[in-house]
Amino acid sequence: MKLLRTLLMIALALCLTGCAVVTVVDAAVTVAATGVKVAAKTVGAVADAVIPDDEDEE
Repeated sequence: MKLLRTLLMIALALCLTGCAVVTVVDAAVTVAATGVKVAAKTVGAVADAVIPDDEDEE
């Protein structure tokens, strides 16, 4: 009975560790995606400021 209880405790601990790893990876991906989004918006704004429009001004 103790062996079964020990195996169950180990299995539960491994499941919780897996959840923690998924949470950390999810947070890292969110931070990276936010950084890419901000960088893309910044590059787009700079490109809009530097490259003139083709519209004729009257």
